Amino acid sequence: MSATSGGGKLKENPTLKPKIEKVVVNVSVGKSGDPLEKAMRILEELTGQKPCVRIAKKTIRDFGIRKMEPIACLVTLRGGRAKEFLRRTLQAVDNRIPKTSFDKHGNFSFGIKEHIDISGTRYSPELGIIGMDISTILERPGYRVKRRRRAKSGIGSKHLLTPNEAESFIRDEFSVEFT
Repeated sequence: MSATSGGGKLKENPTLKPKIEKVVVNVSVGKSGDPLEKAMRILEELTGQKPCVRIAKKTIRDFGIRKMEPIACLVTLRGGRAKEFLRRTLQAVDNRIPKTSFDKHGNFSFGIKEHIDISGTRYSPELGIIGMDISTILERPGYRVKRRRRAKSGIGSKHLLTPNEAESFIRDEFSVEFT
């Protein structure tokens, strides 16, 4: 039995094609109050979703951080919103990512120093300028078996996403260059 299509070319296996599971946008302000509120408003304008507040896990006197104090906010994007936001943020860094940004599972992260570099964003003097970290989680179809509640199972070693496959997917999908 051959895996050929009408033209005689080999068909690509759809379960091996990587996809974007989620994009997490994190803004760490380091203190609660007005700076955190401004960061949350900026993040909501950029993503179209309400940010979730994160609290400090321990007290760090040198930085003036107390345990249980809200110090950061984040948004998790999935589906079309994730893809569109990732496209806009990659343009903000000139479609260049260091190869060291990829982990051993094919996920990658990068930072943006000023949110006004993202296309379609205007500077607002009352909100100021913030930086953010963008983490992208890639996976293949079939990864659900390790997260589901019933009959949980591991992912086979041949089905795991490698950094090289993730790089080629990002290069083809978003025209990204690696430094």
